[in-house]
Amino acid sequence: MAPVPKLADRAAECADRLRRAEAVLLASHIDADGLTSAGIATTALERAGIPTTTVFKNQLDDEEIASIAARDFQTVLFTDFGSGQLDVIANHEQHGDFEPIVVDHHQPADAETRYHLNPLLEGIDGASELSGAGASYLLARALEEDNDNRDLAALAVVGAVGDMQAVGGELVGANRAIVEDGMGAGVLEEATDIALYGKQTRPLPKLLEYADQPQIPGVSGDEAGAIDFLESLGIDLEVDGEWRRWVDLSAEERQTVVSGLVQRGVERGVPADRIDSLVGTSYTLSEETQGTELRDASEFSTLLNATARYERADVGLAVCLGDREEALERARRLLANHRRNLSEGLEYVRENGVESGETVQWFDADDAIRETIVGIVAGMALGLPGVDRERPIVAFARKSEDERKVSARGTATLVRQGLDLSDSIHTASVAVGGDGGGHDIAAGATIPAARREEFIDRLESAIAEQLA
Repeated sequence: MAPVPKLADRAAECADRLRRAEAVLLASHIDADGLTSAGIATTALERAGIPTTTVFKNQLDDEEIASIAARDFQTVLFTDFGSGQLDVIANHEQHGDFEPIVVDHHQPADAETRYHLNPLLEGIDGASELSGAGASYLLARALEEDNDNRDLAALAVVGAVGDMQAVGGELVGANRAIVEDGMGAGVLEEATDIALYGKQTRPLPKLLEYADQPQIPGVSGDEAGAIDFLESLGIDLEVDGEWRRWVDLSAEERQTVVSGLVQRGVERGVPADRIDSLVGTSYTLSEETQGTELRDASEFSTLLNATARYERADVGLAVCLGDREEALERARRLLANHRRNLSEGLEYVRENGVESGETVQWFDADDAIRETIVGIVAGMALGLPGVDRERPIVAFARKSEDERKVSARGTATLVRQGLDLSDSIHTASVAVGGDGGGHDIAAGATIPAARREEFIDRLESAIAEQLA
């Protein structure tokens, strides 16, 4: 039985078409959700005995779709993108260039194709209830005659977490069924735990020092303060000269630290709702080695983001397919570089600040921040002093001499108030000769560099209308 009945028929139709293919060209996006989507689909196709060639694209536009058509494959499977470009894809289909199978979760364009698996088509929220990897997982389940492939649920969860679908730290909606599949298959564990990034790999003092959601006075951003705090609780920080990590602590020690953080937060006036966010739902990949990035869904997704965004999608895919030697080591080196670049990107925003209009705020990094990571920096910047969490943030970066990459991020609160960045970004970008889309909480576009100011004006108007 498929884990999401509403999408079962669509998944079955796509799977039947793939079984008839002599060979498949798989095209996927380059973020963590796109890489896990490709990893799931590639594994499922391989198990089904279907020859597959995989390509990755940073953005799917007319030129990139034409390059896919030029590969001369009769069957093309799009994962984690394609719905928003369905009009262009359908045009190639009508000309006999290829037959598309689109497995995505982004807002569809006003066009149709026969094989289209997207939660939005069945009233399921693609921004919070099913990711691209989740849709690919449904396809994988349908590809197996005995309806197995449940071991791939772990990658689907990594993709959903990487796509920021863990609302309040927990996966909901159709994602919930995938979590249950993973637990049933023995590849996933779900637990209530401290909601900080780096539980598997960071030394304890660093885990607390880097914690900023929420910020705990005297601990967050203060290495010495974090060490003093832990020592005041009687927590041993080292064993045999090695720093202990969160995963090395006993259940009793973990409870001691959480209770201490809550008490410190209350004493220093941290709002109750932010203190509550210290604890959330964690997703652990049971078959991965404890103390590695791959054991935790959040750390796994960050590792993947560090590969394709630096033109090494092949490395991220290899990790998804099980390479725990050369590919994993290469991914770790890319991750170290990625962290440096994100840190430098945030420092750029701190030094240069943001500009503000009536409804949005923005910064233009030009070539100071890579266009492949400027969206991540924008999302992280929402926590910086001087950046207003009550309005969306838009980041610009140089894509070419004549084009600018646009990345926009909102918050769940703004979405509840009516914000839909997918619609507003698409409307504003098309109006200035570009194109874009995405989700209500996060979206992107490519626009002519010379029309940036006009784009901002149109975006402001579109968002003002939504929030009104």
